[in-house]
Amino acid sequence: MLLFVKRKGGAVLESLVQSAAGTFVSLVPVTDPLGVVPLFYSLTSGSDEGHRRRQAGLATIHVIWVLALFLLAGKLVLSFFGISLAVLRIAGGVLIAHTGWQMVRSSGEEDEVGGEGRGPVDIAFAPMAVPLVSGPGAIGVVIGLAAKSGGWMDTLGALAGIGLIGGLVYLCLRLGEPLLKLLGRTGTSVFNQLFGFLTVALAVQFVVDGALELVRR
Repeated sequence: MLLFVKRKGGAVLESLVQSAAGTFVSLVPVTDPLGVVPLFYSLTSGSDEGHRRRQAGLATIHVIWVLALFLLAGKLVLSFFGISLAVLRIAGGVLIAHTGWQMVRSSGEEDEVGGEGRGPVDIAFAPMAVPLVSGPGAIGVVIGLAAKSGGWMDTLGALAGIGLIGGLVYLCLRLGEPLLKLLGRTGTSVFNQLFGFLTVALAVQFVVDGALELVRR
């Protein structure tokens, strides 16, 4: 009896670990924690280190609860509002384009997105958590994982994997601090405008992908 319990416990633990690892590996490419680091520091270029640390922590929390929500009730949420992933992708592209345009127009001294002229702003939820990290791609992945779930243990494992993704996002956002100090004011201004342009390009890609997906339906 004791041997049976041990074997069952080992199988449960193995299932939990496999689900967590699978979720983590599936989400890394679509959340791209390293790729959002330059955007985070562009958006917070006029903020002090304390504000950036708080924004990194809040963005991590938002990423975790958004992905957990769509894991547990993604299809229900989208169907309730009558929204498809394609439309969500287009909406995310519009939001990113607005942010990118503000970054391109920034002057360094009075940055319209978190610059010193207007004081630090809250970018943790939008656009950092949604749609840059936990965007349509990541939402689609977790909805797919929920559909393949074999039970509550797989769901717990997926939630653990989402937690690991959140930890990786926070680590990446915090490790970029020395880069901003190295660039200085002028370098930060150039950096901000360059990545603003790339952000607009990313937004256009979001909109095009969403539109093509709608046309194919």
